[in-house]
Amino acid sequence: MDMETLLSMNWNLMIPEFIILGAAIILSILDLCMPKQFGRKVLGWFAFGSIGLAIISLIGLFPLEAGSILYDTFRLDAFAKAFKLILLIGSAFVMVLAVVHKPRAGMQPYQAEFYYLLLTALLGAMIMTSSGDLITLFVGLELLSVSSYILAGMQKNNRKSAEASMKYVVNGGISTAIILFALSYMYGVSGTTNIFEIGTIFATQENSQLQYIAGLSFFIFVIGISFKLATVPFHMWAPDVYEGSPTPVTAFLSIVSKAAGFALLLRIVVTVFLTATMDDIGFLSIFTANQNYLAVLASITMIAGNLIALRQKNLKRMLAYSSIAHAGYLLAAVTAFGEYTIESIWYYFAAYILMMTGAFAVIQFIAEDRKIGDEDQYMMAGLYKKSPFLAVSMCIFILSMAGIPGTAGFIAKLNIFMNLFAKEQGHYILAAIMLVTTVISYIYYFNIIVHLFMRTEEETKGKMKISVIHYVIGICAVGSILFGLFPHYLLDFFHQNFTDIYQMLK
Repeated sequence: MDMETLLSMNWNLMIPEFIILGAAIILSILDLCMPKQFGRKVLGWFAFGSIGLAIISLIGLFPLEAGSILYDTFRLDAFAKAFKLILLIGSAFVMVLAVVHKPRAGMQPYQAEFYYLLLTALLGAMIMTSSGDLITLFVGLELLSVSSYILAGMQKNNRKSAEASMKYVVNGGISTAIILFALSYMYGVSGTTNIFEIGTIFATQENSQLQYIAGLSFFIFVIGISFKLATVPFHMWAPDVYEGSPTPVTAFLSIVSKAAGFALLLRIVVTVFLTATMDDIGFLSIFTANQNYLAVLASITMIAGNLIALRQKNLKRMLAYSSIAHAGYLLAAVTAFGEYTIESIWYYFAAYILMMTGAFAVIQFIAEDRKIGDEDQYMMAGLYKKSPFLAVSMCIFILSMAGIPGTAGFIAKLNIFMNLFAKEQGHYILAAIMLVTTVISYIYYFNIIVHLFMRTEEETKGKMKISVIHYVIGICAVGSILFGLFPHYLLDFFHQNFTDIYQMLK
């Protein structure tokens, strides 16, 4: 590629990525040059500002029509814009948690690394949503994964953190190998790495042997991505990693990493497998033929996630299993793929960011205020006496996770539930399992509310100080109620800015 061709490309499409990349580079240089006695929190606020700037630049790109650069390897369309907005807003919240986080167990010298590794992980997630090519997709996936492995083990002198990082590396490595294996099959059948060309070739493929290999690539890809999404039976790493990682990293893995994983799954399903033929007459697509397999995966994920969460006393482990159950709900939406599936999943993640960020913020604040090393659910006992604001906010987040009417979580689950009935032959069994497991989840969710309002705190020394984290909690609580009572605000925003998604589905 010569310089003239390079300069002729529309690099404006990558402005949000350039901002995040530039900020990560500047932070790493500043961290290297700044004297050790200087506090590193200012670098965290710089990182937060760069994410804000990336959000503004992304909104500025909304009016642009879908376009691509670098020979269609990087694509900015409505799908990429919609999920990048989710990733950036989620990361902005997480960055605030990271800045106010009080490192312990020898993490202090690595605080600045914490910020720019979060940015590089975010950059990988953003590249994944814009992937138009298998190589770009894999680069983005690895950038997110490798940064996340290091972040999980940032507390070097903490045994649980080291164990979390090791388990994450081993399971992540297996997952990467499986996904790469699936991608090699896609390339082998089509002879190209461009996912749009792969989709066209798969849709017109008449050779039954190649159709079989294409189907096999779908099966292997779902297994590989299931590790990343922590769906049962590939979920084993999630509880240990969530518990051992610093709370901002746990929040990042739960929100941003999961959203990026589902964006990748949807991109591949829509572009490659939704129209890929499975028979000579093209009546049955690979995706349609494997819907039952996806339904089983979603069902056991919902059942196992909610049942095992019943036994958890540690809040971060409980939220890990809750996160697994939520992955099951989202997978149910993918199973019943239709015209409104992407819209439903996007709304779900908007609600998910608010309730999970808020819950992790409350846990982080209380654990640091009380100097607790283990985030047990008993730390919530009698919180309403010491801080009614935190107790009521946590109650809102829990109700939203449970899907109680009046919260954003309820609308998110309702959208998926309606999605299951949208087709001529509704997924009634899947809907029933979702309904029953949601009711089961009330037991462990409401147990936290019991601790908040009906248990007595063992120790009540001093008042809690107001910090920046309270603003994050307040925004998340107001958002959870606002989008629960007036869901049309978010839905109208989606319809006005991301209408191209419906054209992509046609």
